[in-house]
Amino acid sequence: MKILTLNCGSSSVKYQVYDWEKRVPLAKGVVERVTIGNSFIVHEVRGKEPVRIERDCLSHVEAIQHVLEILTHPDYGVLSDIREIKAVGHRVVHGGEVFTKSVLIDQKAIETFKELAILAPLHNPANVMGIEAAMKVLPDIPHVAVMDTAFHQTMPSHVYLYAVPYEWYERHKVRRYGFHGTSHLYVSRRAAALLGKKPSEVNLITCHIGNGASITAIKNGQSYDHSMGFTPLEGLIMGTRSGDLDPAIIPYIMKREGITAQQVVNVLNKKSGVLGITGKYTDRRDVIKAAEEGDERAKLALKMESYRIKKYIGAYMAALGRVDAVVFTAGVGEMAWQIREMALENLENLGIRLDKERNRKAVSRNKEFLISTDDSPVKVFVIPTDEELVFTEDVVAIIEGRYDVPSRFSYTFESPSYRNLLREEAYKREMEGRNGPGN
Repeated sequence: MKILTLNCGSSSVKYQVYDWEKRVPLAKGVVERVTIGNSFIVHEVRGKEPVRIERDCLSHVEAIQHVLEILTHPDYGVLSDIREIKAVGHRVVHGGEVFTKSVLIDQKAIETFKELAILAPLHNPANVMGIEAAMKVLPDIPHVAVMDTAFHQTMPSHVYLYAVPYEWYERHKVRRYGFHGTSHLYVSRRAAALLGKKPSEVNLITCHIGNGASITAIKNGQSYDHSMGFTPLEGLIMGTRSGDLDPAIIPYIMKREGITAQQVVNVLNKKSGVLGITGKYTDRRDVIKAAEEGDERAKLALKMESYRIKKYIGAYMAALGRVDAVVFTAGVGEMAWQIREMALENLENLGIRLDKERNRKAVSRNKEFLISTDDSPVKVFVIPTDEELVFTEDVVAIIEGRYDVPSRFSYTFESPSYRNLLREEAYKREMEGRNGPGN
């Protein structure tokens, strides 16, 4: 059985085709810079060199069509016919309190996702476009939605509630939901394995840093606190999102600029963050290059973003009490050693001792790294996320009729495909042989 997973972000489309019987991914890839311009796809087939193809994708629909063409391409595809795909798993960012676990998609579900777009304006629309495009091409197979918010259902009420009239929660479900759940789930399980512990034994701070960015405090293997809130706008400084700010700014700007509340929110979602600071860039590669060339606003953006990450790490260390490891993942977290170094600078008094040489070498989308010193009380890892594997396991569980618990529990330490993935001893021997013990 071959499963296609689609993860449509605000400016990217990740995909994977997984052979469930053989427990191996056949192909995976990502279309980057969707809607931005200069789009390209990096397509990887197991056992072969990656293929990069440049082709502008001005919408997510175009990007998904491109993916399906690649998968059946005579030279570097992995399917003779698109009908080999037996089910599709889709990432959906915001399930509100309507969806607390993965579900089969029907028209009612799609309409609900559209209604929830007000809570995730950069992502739910893209998720829905991906769902509708894939269902049009593959109408006769199951499509499953996997919720970003499901992993965070373990947050306690004193964490997820806001200090506003309680009736707002009762009537309108105003609360913190949390996002990037599948990514935080996956890297937390990998970190537990690398630490040689069960997930229930570890306290972690997982940092998903990409165009969208969030940090989760994980207590005994479960989400305890999370930087994003009612929508993905709260928290860290992101590609185009402001993150935390004084809510009084909204009516102030409304009055000064003569615009509506919704227009201000649109600016906070789409024209703020790194883009707002630099005036030009959302891609951190562009920001880092500009900073190296002397662009002062690019330098400022890097300092602001890194400082916000540092503040959340410090706060979550206080909330957890004991922290076993800090984990960086996603595009920026995996590739931008500069931001990691700035975010972790001067945290030795909290038990975080960064090895700068290891950190600067840790630039890869498919390798795991230890970037703290050997004697660091708190370990620091760079772990490439694999949300698609989490999606696949949920899809199979649902279509096989054995899915009766929320998504956060379906992908467990004891899962057969997870055990196959770990290879802890082989990984340790490989790292010791290449870089010396502990690297």
